[in-house]
Amino acid sequence: MARKRNAPAESAGSPWLNTFADLMNLLLCFFVLLFSMSSVDEGKYEEMVRSLSAGFSIFNSGSTVVDSGRIISSGIKQLEDLQEYSFEEGKGESALEGSVSFDEELYMKNKEATEKLYEEIVADSRAFDIYDNINLNIDANYRYVQITLDGYILFDPGDADIKAEAYSLLSRIGDILKSFNEEQTIEIEGHTDNVPISRSEYRTNELLSSARAINAATYLIEDKGFNPENLQWTGRGEYDPIASNTTPEGRARNRRIEIKVHNNVH
Repeated sequence: MARKRNAPAESAGSPWLNTFADLMNLLLCFFVLLFSMSSVDEGKYEEMVRSLSAGFSIFNSGSTVVDSGRIISSGIKQLEDLQEYSFEEGKGESALEGSVSFDEELYMKNKEATEKLYEEIVADSRAFDIYDNINLNIDANYRYVQITLDGYILFDPGDADIKAEAYSLLSRIGDILKSFNEEQTIEIEGHTDNVPISRSEYRTNELLSSARAINAATYLIEDKGFNPENLQWTGRGEYDPIASNTTPEGRARNRRIEIKVHNNVH
């Protein structure tokens, strides 16, 4: 008698559903990727969330990494976390834009104030007939106007005492700058060349340049009534040259006094 063949056992579940679930997960990840790279309109985002929540809420997929290692969880919770992440990123970009805007605004304020200050000092120096005896420049960052005086005009070689014939020039400079000294900082810097001092009471160029700056500041305070709280002085010695020290002309340019009149932008 022929043996009866057993019917093949039916597989549990539906195998096609696993494949379908994987495809849906991939589709969700694709939407998340597009979403993370786009600029989000809040209204459209809410509409998309409702649509995706209806279509994908049955799945429980794994976590996904977005941007610099940030992990967002699965399903509709994933979209909610992504919304929070995107808004945080937007706030960061807004703060950065605000900082750039503030820097630009400050730069323009400095530029406007310093250019106005420069024009005033130029006009006053012409009125006091000293324009040809000084050099005027604007700082590259628009923080101050710089008046440069050649060292030989104010001082003898190796000496920090102001020459008698230089007081007239220094007095007129004081008259021009006195009004600015009430509210604005004025710096006086002494500079030298790099030739070592051999016959002087000052052992180094730093000491010589400092003494020259101090004597100029003392004159402006005691004789011209400058406010010492808004007046600064320092000696830079040979360390801020504006020309090469290999030629007599370059060394002569490096021996100088600089007066920096800062603008009143705070």
